[in-house]
Amino acid sequence: MQSIQYRFDVVVIGAGHAGTEAAAAAARIGAKVALLTTNLDTVGQMSCNPAIGGVAKGQLVREIDALGGLMGQAIDATAIQFRLLNLRKGPAMHSPRAQADKKAYQFLIKRVVEEYPNIELRQELADDLLIERLPDGGQRIVGVQVRGSAQYLAPSVVLTTGTFLQAIMHTGEAKTPGGRAGEGTSAGLSGSLERLGLRLDRFKTGTPPRLNGKSIDYAATEVQPGDDRPQPFSFLTDRLEQPQIPCHITYTNNQVHDLIRANLDRAPMYTGQILSRGPRYCPSIEDKVVRFAEKPQHQLFLEPEGRATQEVYVNGISTSLPRDVQDQMMRYIPGLEHAQIMRYGYAVEYDYCPPDQLLPSLQTKAVTGLFLAGQINGTTGYEEAASQGLIAGANAALFVGGQEPLILSRDCAYMGVLLDDLVTRGVDEPYRMFTSRAEYRLLLRHDNADRRLTEVGYQIGLVPTARYDRLKHKEAKIAEAIELLEDNRIEQVSGTKYLCRSEVNWDEMCERIPPLRKFEPEIAEQVQRDVKYSGYVARQAVQITRQRRHAQKRIPTTFDYERIVGLRIEAKQKLSRIKPVNLDQAGRISGITPADLALVLVHLESSTD
Repeated sequence: MQSIQYRFDVVVIGAGHAGTEAAAAAARIGAKVALLTTNLDTVGQMSCNPAIGGVAKGQLVREIDALGGLMGQAIDATAIQFRLLNLRKGPAMHSPRAQADKKAYQFLIKRVVEEYPNIELRQELADDLLIERLPDGGQRIVGVQVRGSAQYLAPSVVLTTGTFLQAIMHTGEAKTPGGRAGEGTSAGLSGSLERLGLRLDRFKTGTPPRLNGKSIDYAATEVQPGDDRPQPFSFLTDRLEQPQIPCHITYTNNQVHDLIRANLDRAPMYTGQILSRGPRYCPSIEDKVVRFAEKPQHQLFLEPEGRATQEVYVNGISTSLPRDVQDQMMRYIPGLEHAQIMRYGYAVEYDYCPPDQLLPSLQTKAVTGLFLAGQINGTTGYEEAASQGLIAGANAALFVGGQEPLILSRDCAYMGVLLDDLVTRGVDEPYRMFTSRAEYRLLLRHDNADRRLTEVGYQIGLVPTARYDRLKHKEAKIAEAIELLEDNRIEQVSGTKYLCRSEVNWDEMCERIPPLRKFEPEIAEQVQRDVKYSGYVARQAVQITRQRRHAQKRIPTTFDYERIVGLRIEAKQKLSRIKPVNLDQAGRISGITPADLALVLVHLESSTD
């Protein structure tokens, strides 16, 4: 039977957080995009927790927004609670977080994608990747085969399959094919990737039970309200006006722990039923009880899933224990003694592609024009997925247009840290972003993401003129305020030097220099941080300059490490596999020593003489 063929510039497979951002980014740059999903009713769905942001993750969302992405404005419009975390620490550690109305968020993302210029959203099941063999032995993508004898032809494809590649769900001894409760699995693409020469491995993730809120005794729990003056995620959102809904906190206890220990012989992670690694920083309750046996309790957050539902997500008790054990656990937890479980917890095992097989652009090394983003790269989290999706989608469109890829450095974005960690160091557990991963986190605050990235996005078409003009107006106001500080002297020093003193705040500066009162709080905040941390920033700038000197020493993709006399076998193997694009990236590969770099540098310089 003859295949029906559709032609696009970019095809995106999967319409979760990575896929929707990828499609939108490619479309903003001007590509004609097909966004394919197995189920139109799950576009933008939050598979697990009903929240966006958090420590380091909030910075990622602000960066997505600064580059014109969807996530920030969507959560601002649909959240039910906002909190700024780590306020007792310095500004580099402040991170916004919001509880989402899961269905409202999902429906908004779906509508935005449906209305987006240059995107066609279609319900299709991708079965195979179509490639063309090149004369030099390489291969390039030419499209996607979908079930029903149709082909979507495109010179660029972005794969964002989440946890659905050969996925199996576990609850106790029961095993069910599927990457999310009530949905199936994608088996064909795993075989297709392996045939194209990509390595696959397995990870696992888990999810907790969801409860009926009417059966919870909230009087026996602690209330956790939102912020009195909530801060938005998007730089385009001027204020948040929707009413907030409180969350609640309760705790496990020794009765719960004893019950879990007594049933470890029925826990898939301890019987050998699950062999894959999960996220170490977000363990199941079974793991917590075993690994932290000395702890008498573990904190649980009761998070409402929306305004129009009673469903409550129990954050902190991810589990794949059998249903009867999950039922019994609730009987021992304060406030949950009569709780009704609406959805039982489960674990999911799924295929992923180790990300050291990718270029920094997220294009695969094995297949030209094929990009991977999201959990297929061994990451976890909505924000990490959306970040990769935006970069992969943008680069897919730039690739089609014959332009240089967008590659963010570690000193300009958390996104840059994320992508560099993935492609340079790989993963041995599901990757999650932390502030500690960023060497220059004082520069990468959530509040200045637009000043770091919006112009970058504007230059390649990711950001419209109106948003860029808004940034220029903001920068002009900041410059005006700093000039005003410089032009006024207080106690024999300039206003900027006086403001540098730790005990001096903006209110005092306004008393001493009254014209400062005209600047809105957002401008005042940026000026204070620019001034107070100027010394630290200057020191980091020196480090960045040194690092960029290394980065400028590019390494050709055809460079043969086997020819370097004296280079260790381990170094040859790692450098040949990862193919770093410059000396700076080579130095961040695990196990590569300064002596190895010196040999590579000598060989590079001799080969260019």
